[in-house]
Amino acid sequence: MIPSCNIFLVGLMGAGKTTIGKLLARQRGLEFIDSDHEIVARCGVSIPTIFEIEGEAGFRRREAAVIDELSQRQGIVLATGGGAVLLEENRAHLKDRGTVVYLRCQPQELYLRTRHDKNRPLLQTDDPLGRLKSLFTVRHPLYMQVADMVLDSGRQSASLLVQRLENSLDLASVGRGDPCEALGRA
Repeated sequence: MIPSCNIFLVGLMGAGKTTIGKLLARQRGLEFIDSDHEIVARCGVSIPTIFEIEGEAGFRRREAAVIDELSQRQGIVLATGGGAVLLEENRAHLKDRGTVVYLRCQPQELYLRTRHDKNRPLLQTDDPLGRLKSLFTVRHPLYMQVADMVLDSGRQSASLLVQRLENSLDLASVGRGDPCEALGRA
């Protein structure tokens, strides 16, 4: 298989996919796309509204269509939604079409980052930390299954995390004729 210029970020909500993705895309001269933002732009309503009207299953169908389309592009850094890995088709598309990076973060840290965010419908419960622990238990094995590399995104600065990720990506591309090199890097 020919290596792809795509980098796909997976991980639970609040792990830093959007922040890291934007910085990484800028560093590598790639386009940044956030799948959740793309869904909102296409639907014209917020993710909580989609969940309210269509439920999680309806949202996941929309998410699968967007991930299928976006992952076919070249030269992108894609931040996926936290639950994107739940569907086998999404995992297959991500694994086959780019380098998948799992931004791993423990539930307690995720809770501190997301506790005031009202745009995360799965956390609108009486026990958001318990919900994050449950999501981590279910999703962590799926993230590990699809990931080409794992980056712990705890309390380090975003710029340090991007530097570590850049080093890992560079090491992974040595000797495989990485086509991303042809795109140029900042």
